[in-house]
Amino acid sequence: MAKLLKTSVKLALIQLATTADKAHNLRHARTKVLEATKAGARIVVLPECFNSPYGTKYFPQYAETLLPSPPSESQSPSYHALSSLARESNAYIIGGSIPELESSSKKLYNTSLTFAPSGKLLATHRKVHLFDIDIPGKIRFKESEVLSPGNKITIVDIPEYGKVAIAICYDIRFPELATIAARKGAFLLIYPGAFNLTTGALHWELQARARAMDNQVFVGLCSPARDMQAEYHAWGHSMVVDPNAEVMGELEEGEGVLVVELKGERIEEVRKGIPIYDQRRFDVYPDVSEGFGRGEE
Repeated sequence: MAKLLKTSVKLALIQLATTADKAHNLRHARTKVLEATKAGARIVVLPECFNSPYGTKYFPQYAETLLPSPPSESQSPSYHALSSLARESNAYIIGGSIPELESSSKKLYNTSLTFAPSGKLLATHRKVHLFDIDIPGKIRFKESEVLSPGNKITIVDIPEYGKVAIAICYDIRFPELATIAARKGAFLLIYPGAFNLTTGALHWELQARARAMDNQVFVGLCSPARDMQAEYHAWGHSMVVDPNAEVMGELEEGEGVLVVELKGERIEEVRKGIPIYDQRRFDVYPDVSEGFGRGEE
């Protein structure tokens, strides 16, 4: 059995309290990331829309231009803050997500940037599935009113550890992305996400554990902290789940830093005990990862 996670690694999820002040959010993210790396974290994850309030009306206001890459500091202060922070902390930084404006098309995206400890950009993921829901009497939210969807699966190869798949929030409800990533060798699925109080209570932990169980890999969900004074109330409860769908660590709704050690032998142990990878019936149904090629980074 191939070892997906080459050596143990500490993963940190930053449940950040964001404000309307982008510069403050970037400084605050730096403080929390450095707190995590002092605790030994080598892969650090920020939440969805970590540099701005979450909401369709805020996306145009806070959007940054990322292309052509690298952007100037005035085009994308968040890009440069994350790149600098990766160098300063000597860690891999999965920068949650930020609103992105593609100047050539004038389209807006919800975009995640991943940086190496060198400060080099390793991957860009644009949210593939847009959060369009309408639950009568509870919540209506339509990202598609302002955002466009991305069109690729994002898998980052981290030389010291292995492959990490990155998707954003609503992407977790579509198991095909997770299955393809796991079958392509990812040891960890990361979802920066801002579930609300309705969907969070129903499905946040369930989705994390389901993706872990289906694929026998680690899963990390990173939420903003809950702010009941804001227009959008995030669920919080950032968590890490192991390949056997057991919750390894979870925050409450407030701001916090969760650091969890991931061990490669856990994947091997779970897959040996329940060998679904040897029991799939591709003679009955097709392999969803067949033909995958676009977007692997």
